[in-house]
Amino acid sequence: MFAIKEFSSELVKDPFGILSGKRYEMVLDLEIPEDDELDHEEGISLRVIYVIEESGPRIAKYEFLTMTTNTYLDFELEEDEEKMVLEFCSEHYSQTE
Repeated sequence: MFAIKEFSSELVKDPFGILSGKRYEMVLDLEIPEDDELDHEEGISLRVIYVIEESGPRIAKYEFLTMTTNTYLDFELEEDEEKMVLEFCSEHYSQTE
């Protein structure tokens, strides 16, 4: 399991009003254990599109990226990791507004 070291958050603007709810792009800098297959010498970040709709908050999309080159890494969050990221986003998105 990884830990979140730092994060940044930005409201995604929808000038045409096409999207429902509010969307936030959150970039989480991760601390990965050395024995984890996700560990990378460049460091890893997780880019998350967090959505708040009437039906509740959700993660619309996420992707793992290397820190220095922003290279996409083809990994998926495990169920407990996804729950942790959703809780983190729910607690911290309001720091954007």
